[in-house]
Amino acid sequence: MTAAAPRTFAWPRTLVARLFLIFLAGLVLAYGLSFASLFYERYSATRNMMLGDLERDVAIAMDILDRLPAAERPAWLPRLSSNNRQYLLGDGRADQPLANDAARTAAQSIEAALGPDRPVTVRAMADDPRHIQARVVLSDGQPAVLDIELSRMRPAPWLAAVLGLQLLLLAGCAWLAVRLAVRPLTRLARAAEELDPDRKSPLMDEAGPAEVAHAAVAFNAMQDRISAHLAERMQMLGAISHDLQTPITRMKLRTEFMDPSADRDKLAQDLNEVERLVREGIDYARSAHGKTEAPARIDLNAFLDSLVCDYQDTGKDVSLSGDTVPPLSTRPHALRRILGNLIDNALKFAGAAEVRVAAPDGGHLSIFVLDRGPGIPAGELDAVLQPFYRLESSRSRDTGGTGLGLAIAHQLAAALGGTLVLSNREGGGLSAEVRIALEGAAAP
Repeated sequence: MTAAAPRTFAWPRTLVARLFLIFLAGLVLAYGLSFASLFYERYSATRNMMLGDLERDVAIAMDILDRLPAAERPAWLPRLSSNNRQYLLGDGRADQPLANDAARTAAQSIEAALGPDRPVTVRAMADDPRHIQARVVLSDGQPAVLDIELSRMRPAPWLAAVLGLQLLLLAGCAWLAVRLAVRPLTRLARAAEELDPDRKSPLMDEAGPAEVAHAAVAFNAMQDRISAHLAERMQMLGAISHDLQTPITRMKLRTEFMDPSADRDKLAQDLNEVERLVREGIDYARSAHGKTEAPARIDLNAFLDSLVCDYQDTGKDVSLSGDTVPPLSTRPHALRRILGNLIDNALKFAGAAEVRVAAPDGGHLSIFVLDRGPGIPAGELDAVLQPFYRLESSRSRDTGGTGLGLAIAHQLAAALGGTLVLSNREGGGLSAEVRIALEGAAAP
């Protein structure tokens, strides 16, 4: 039987709650210590004052009773008594030893006030250890008793309300301070989430305290460096791919003057393959700037019908189905390139493609490109959208490729303000959905 693991304190997940909990615990502890200190100081001062009054009162009262004739003493008893002190004649009823510190302290004060010449016996009541009686024998032999009910020190009823109100006020100030301190982190996290390499993200506001402004300036500088690096990378890729076309063209021309042979055919095929790779590299570099195309309002139904007819005219098995949708404001060349890549991909692996349009739902318009090919493993549906990622490791000209077709479609979909979603169909095949936000699609 294994021992249970010790339970640890579960911290709140948010930084605001953690900081507020720490501040609140500190405030409660500080208030508790302050209240205990003030209460103890007040208790000590009150006790000392009461004991001083007790010593003076009992000494005066016993002297008065001792000098009065026995017949006049009963009339003086009410004058000498007070709220919690009563002077009585007789032996008294207390017969229990003192059981608490307050009673012992009061007995010591009475003994010190009366002195050694006037012995005193202090006992407690059987039903209340804080109810004591001090018995003194006067000079004529008559016993006199001081009856005292020791009261407990209790704080005023309004004190708890005042302390609670102050604690709530400080807790509110602590909560406001924590929110103000953590708000820049929230803004920074939101800005980091909105950072998109494919578009110019808004800069953070650089106003506020020095530390916040410094963090905002550093974040904006980082964002500018990332944008410049990505633009330089795309420009370099496009320049290299473009410059490679000239020597490839020269080599293709030279193959035309070679004697016919198997080696010449293989070299020509390799050059065609290299040219295709270079062309796709240029297309990928250009797709990063898909937003440079101006939006235009198009009849989507006629647009898709024209696209599908172009494939059908070349003998490709491509069909169109779905709902009739209203005109759409988008970037037509980018949308045609997206759908063309998806259809080419479906034709490559399945031999046929179906374009299906779904009516707008929830502010989104969906265009599906469906096939009955082998599909994509579920764990790689997101990976295939990355550039140069290929499911097939072979270099076959029929099913190989650069791995840029889906990456270009994904990047252009983001430029349109939409997304490209891949999923496997029931019964086999792949569904490629271009989901366009109707409001974002029209934004330049």
